[in-house]
This record gives sequence, structure tokens and C-alpha cells, in this order.
Amino acid sequence: MISAILAMLASTSTSTFFSGRYLKHLGYEVSYVRNFTDVDDKIIARANELGEDPISLSQRYCEEFCQDMITLNCLTPSVEPKVSEHMPQIIDMIEKILNNGYAYIVDGDVYYTVEKFPEYGKLSGRDLEDNRAGERVAVDSRKKHPADFALWKSAKSGEPFWESPWGPGRPGWHIECSAMSATYLGYSFDIHGGGVDLVFPHHENEIAQSCAACNKSDISLWVHNGFVTVDSEKMSKSLGNFFTIRQVVDIYHPLALRYFLMGAHYRSPINYSIIQLESASDRIFYIYETLHECESFLNQHDQTVRKDSIPPDTANIIDNFHNVFVTSMSDDLHTPVVLSGLADPLKSINDLLHTRQGKKRQFRIESLAALEKSIRNVLTILGLLPTSYSKVLQQLREKALKRANLTEDEILQKIEERAAARIQKEYAKSDAIRKDLAVVGITLMDSPNGTTWRPTIPLHLQEQQNNAP
Repeated sequence: MISAILAMLASTSTSTFFSGRYLKHLGYEVSYVRNFTDVDDKIIARANELGEDPISLSQRYCEEFCQDMITLNCLTPSVEPKVSEHMPQIIDMIEKILNNGYAYIVDGDVYYTVEKFPEYGKLSGRDLEDNRAGERVAVDSRKKHPADFALWKSAKSGEPFWESPWGPGRPGWHIECSAMSATYLGYSFDIHGGGVDLVFPHHENEIAQSCAACNKSDISLWVHNGFVTVDSEKMSKSLGNFFTIRQVVDIYHPLALRYFLMGAHYRSPINYSIIQLESASDRIFYIYETLHECESFLNQHDQTVRKDSIPPDTANIIDNFHNVFVTSMSDDLHTPVVLSGLADPLKSINDLLHTRQGKKRQFRIESLAALEKSIRNVLTILGLLPTSYSKVLQQLREKALKRANLTEDEILQKIEERAAARIQKEYAKSDAIRKDLAVVGITLMDSPNGTTWRPTIPLHLQEQQNNAP
């Protein structure tokens, strides 16, 4: 059984986008806990600014966060505990830490004694003397050591509080996660994740307090995702370069955003840029268009005439793709390699559908069915398979129209104008219409059956991409 507590509201690990599905694909039983910090200093300060109850404020943001995760096609966790609903468990753990001699009480506050835990710093690699007060460590002259951290904070005016053996107050930031993970997963479990910024002090403190409460506490694997950056700077509200998921999916399809996030290894920083999102959107349009054409072709042919055999070259493409998928995903969820691996089976489908040689291939139908199935299986595990190829293609077109500030009727009118110009041999005008549309991310495709359009990367971004070193 794989148990996992993988995310917090403040820093959801991008590995959670696809790790659960892959672990289930491997046959593991997955218990996924995603906990919410709905009581802390920042929430209280924000609630006081708004004149709102902190718990109500947190609840609203928790609900919005969950909706964003659904939008991105993330699996629903097994359980989603909140701090405010687990005070008895938090208080019980603090009592265990006190009874085991790892904490002390000062004026209704309870502090963890880091010097009592020789392994403190093993996750972050920091020496205890490096943890100076004021550097991610709260300054408090009452503490025995500058790195000691609060397990319980005594009540202050204007803050929510709960009764405890040490008087009214609320938990410190770190203890909540240990208490909730122990409640739902036990003191030892497999995977714990979050943002790289949580390695110290948050996760370091979690290890210390959990081991103080239970000396058999153990987490097998820590997974930390890199930051999202904008022009190589960390995305943050303070820098004014902050984008919400809802802002992004207003103009880009959620599956394009998901694909973009999988385009970098989860431990690496990922640079948010329009060109990256445009490229992701263009790529998934190509993927779904190819699969839609393949599905439509297969639906036109009698299923009963298909044989089980496929040509060796097609079997090799499928086997290689499967091997890349398993090897890369098992190598710390290396999704960029998997996404690159889609190229060969997709190209093979297009060759079989559209090229003269491909149309003459023996076992063509069987090959298309096997290729489509292999891609569909991988997209399902990655959370990238839409409910309908045709529906998502239409949605991608609508998002492209919104970015281009055009309607489909306006594009169809441009196509008619261009056709008339070509009849009149006004080729300069025809080329100008095509280029004007390409500039805003609309490409025209001519065929014997007429001219159609599809979204593409805007022309200036294509040029930027081509000229990149």
C-alpha cells in the first residue's frame, strides 16, 4: 500500500498532478491526504483586514483551491483534513512531545527543544548553529535555543483560540501537519511532498516533532517541487508577477496548462511564459486532432474485420513508447521524456492516415487501433485524456479565438475574402490575409476540399522561438 500526504494549500506539489494515477497504474493502493492550513498568522491578519472570520475566509479559499484542482483534472484526495477540525489530535500530539521531554512551556506557549533531537537538520542539510533567529526562525528571547519552534501559541486579542491544557490558544504552523498525517496515515508512511521552500523549516520541524511523539516515525520519500518562475524570478504576489490558475485558464485550456506543467521535471523550476503556454496549447491540439482523426477513421470500419496481428515496425514503435513511459515515470516521474516520446506513435498514425504509402500498408486498421490505444492509455495515466476529442478541440479553438480577439464568423469571412483574392490572382492580398491571421495565432490550411483554420503559435512568438539560442 502506498500512503501519501502530498500537498498543502500554500504549496501544492506538481508531482501530485500525475503521481497518484501512476502509482495506481502500477497496482498500488493509494491513500492520498491533502491537508489544509486554515489557521495561521497570515490568514488571521488577512481576515482582520477584511473584517471577516478567519475560518470562513479559509473555507472560501479551500473551496476555490479544490475547484482549481478539478479544473486541472487532478484526482480527488482520499481525505482533506483541516487544522480547525483536528484540535484534539494536535493537542494530543503536543502532550506526547512534552511527556517525552522534547518540549517546554513558557507563559502558555509550548516550544519544541531542537537540541534534544540530534538528527535535526538531516533533511535540509543545515547545521543547528546555522539556524539564527530572524532567518526563517521566529525571534523570541524566552526560547532556550533560537531554532526552537512553537507547538502551541497562547491566545492573543483578535485571534481565534481553542482551549488546551496550557490555556487558550492555537497550534503553531508545523505541528498541524504531523498531527493530521499521523491521524490518517500513521507515524510511518511512504511519500510526503510540497514545495522546495518547505524543506526548511517546515518539513525539518515536522520530522523532529513526529519523531519526538513516536520514535518509530518514518517517511520513506520526500518529494519537493521547484518554483514557478517568471523571467527566471520566483512567481510571487510581492513581485507583482503572480498569475492565478483561473486567470490562465480563462484564455488557455486547462489541459494545455497541465501539459505545460508536465513539460519540466517537477523538482526543477518551471518558467511561466506566453510562448511556453502557446507551445503547450499547440502541442495538445496536434495530439487530440491526430487521435480524433484516428478515432473517426476507425469508427467507419467494421470492428469485426480487424485481426489481432500488427506489423513488426508498428509493434516496435508501441513497445519503445511503452518502455520510455515506464522507464521515465519510474525514474522520479520524468514526465518531459514521456511527452517527447509521444512523437513517434503520433507520427505513425498520421502517416497511416494521410500518406500514400501509409494508406497502402498491410494491417493498416489494426496498426491504427493499437497505436491509438497505446497513446490513450498513457494520456489517461497522465490525466491528459479528455472525455471527447472533438469537444476539447472545439474548446481549444474557442480559447484561441478569445486570445486573437476574433469570432469564428470573422475568420470565415477572411477565408472567403482570401478565396476571392486568389480567384482574382491578387496573391499579395491573399498572403496578407493569411499573415494577419497568423500574427494572432490562427493558421489557414488549404486542401482539395477547401480552406479550414486551426489555432497555432502567434507568428512573432514562432519567430522568437526559432531565433532562440
